[in-house]
Amino acid sequence: MTKIDYFQNYPQEIRDKVDQLIASGQLRSYLLKKYPTGHQVNTDKQLYEYANNIKQSYMKNSPQIDKVMYGKQKDLIINALGTHTFVSRNHGGKLKSKHEIRIAMSLKNAPEEILKMLVVHELAHFKEKDHNKAFYKLCEYMQSNYCEVEVDLLLYLTLLDQGEVLY
Repeated sequence: MTKIDYFQNYPQEIRDKVDQLIASGQLRSYLLKKYPTGHQVNTDKQLYEYANNIKQSYMKNSPQIDKVMYGKQKDLIINALGTHTFVSRNHGGKLKSKHEIRIAMSLKNAPEEILKMLVVHELAHFKEKDHNKAFYKLCEYMQSNYCEVEVDLLLYLTLLDQGEVLY
């Protein structure tokens, strides 16, 4: 199996810290200390309600979410853990749009903060299509420690790649 280097574009200082965590066998304990419990969002219905609650709290004026569900990793775009699709259809002479969010199955056993980070990320695409400064500002508005949790997501994925589970 090919090892994915999730930190290839990060500064060398961060890469060294990650390598040290892995080499010392402390990656799992680091994540467990920071995130002692997983989330309880196990079904697509619960995931829809979870995402919709976040949307209602921070983005009331944005379009409604039509579907939120867990998807198999291979069904998602390569290396994406979540996708937001916007589909416009002509229905009876009217243009009807749908917003759908899919979250990778591998996050069913992730810490709640990591799940929230990915949902926040996909919701931010409702307003900002590109990963620009405004996009990340919106993410930080919805989850104040967004950037920190994004790094922890990469650590979590590294743990999974090593064949380990967190919980």
